[in-house]
Amino acid sequence: MLPALLTTLLWSVSVVCATRSTRYLGSAVANLTRLCLATVLLALWAHGFGKGLGGAGLWFFVWSGFVGFGLGDLALYEALPRIGSRLTLLLMQCLAAPIGALVEWLWLGTTLSVAQSIAGLVTLAGIAVALAPGNHFHLDRKHLFGGTIFGVLAAIGQGGGAVLSRKAYQLVHEAGQSIDGGTAAYQRILGGIGVAAVYFVWLRVRSRTSPSGSRVEWRKAWPWVVVNTLGGPVLGVGCYQWALSTTPSGIVLAIVATLPLAVIPFAWRFEGDRPVGRSLIGGIIAVTGVIA
Repeated sequence: MLPALLTTLLWSVSVVCATRSTRYLGSAVANLTRLCLATVLLALWAHGFGKGLGGAGLWFFVWSGFVGFGLGDLALYEALPRIGSRLTLLLMQCLAAPIGALVEWLWLGTTLSVAQSIAGLVTLAGIAVALAPGNHFHLDRKHLFGGTIFGVLAAIGQGGGAVLSRKAYQLVHEAGQSIDGGTAAYQRILGGIGVAAVYFVWLRVRSRTSPSGSRVEWRKAWPWVVVNTLGGPVLGVGCYQWALSTTPSGIVLAIVATLPLAVIPFAWRFEGDRPVGRSLIGGIIAVTGVIA
């Protein structure tokens, strides 16, 4: 529970910083930059204090990063400009938990108790109440359809990545080994950074220009990139891997699904996005589910 809650808090800070850095640099550059910086920091930890590239679950951690960090994040950044952050987060966070629980049940045989399932559904229901937009009539069909598809793909990436991490931990435990969250995050990010780099190169070739910001924009973006990196791929994912090492993905993802609610005070402070009554009511419902 504790590492999952810490993940939610760290990722909520990361999301706000990601929004700022994306405005200055664009989604592809901001995403690749944070992953490169995170890889360096996690490598220092993993090779200096952790297990580096060791452990029986190495390749499953890499595949977890490929699916979650790589494909999932690309879909997320494609959904955001089409349908906005509220609807994107609603789709991704609310669908990731049942997707992860279903895949883990079919593949690894992990089951949730009735009480755990009900509590998870209560959490997701609270998020839906808080974040469901009043209407989508301001979106044309092309953007709504495309954004919805990418939002669902982002959820599949997050849920699938979580289950692959659970499989990696299973192999580690069966081999009588142990692995810390920082090392697991490092092994995961190696799979994701390749996808981000290929996507960046593809954008550059397609546009024949470098999709990056000016020097002034870089100076403004760097503080946000650094905090985004620490709160997201480094400390946030470290806590996320810690949670998955001890808890089924369906429960972890349901708790992390409160991320859009945790973002509310930060968005209010830094973006002036004041929450409405429905957001607060939904937050109370979701927190009730997490406590249960």
